[in-house]
Amino acid sequence: MSRHKRPEVDQRLARIEGHVRSIRKMLVEERAYPEIVHQVSAVRASLDSVVEVIIEDIVEDCVATSRKGERVNDLVLELKQVVANRS
Repeated sequence: MSRHKRPEVDQRLARIEGHVRSIRKMLVEERAYPEIVHQVSAVRASLDSVVEVIIEDIVEDCVATSRKGERVNDLVLELKQVVANRS
């Protein structure tokens, strides 16, 4: 992955980590399961958005590399692996 989106990915993951801690607290407080499920769904959506940022970063790196006339085979392979693992 290129470097310019790593800070954004890190920030998003930090927020998700805090959200998960809050969900665990909800469980200890014996909050209603529907409320917990709703929050878990929000975390899943946030994780999906992290994957989208990573994929976007790889694609941007591929385009920049190809514009320089360099080979992009490794970057394309990396992108394929990320997309395949998403399923």
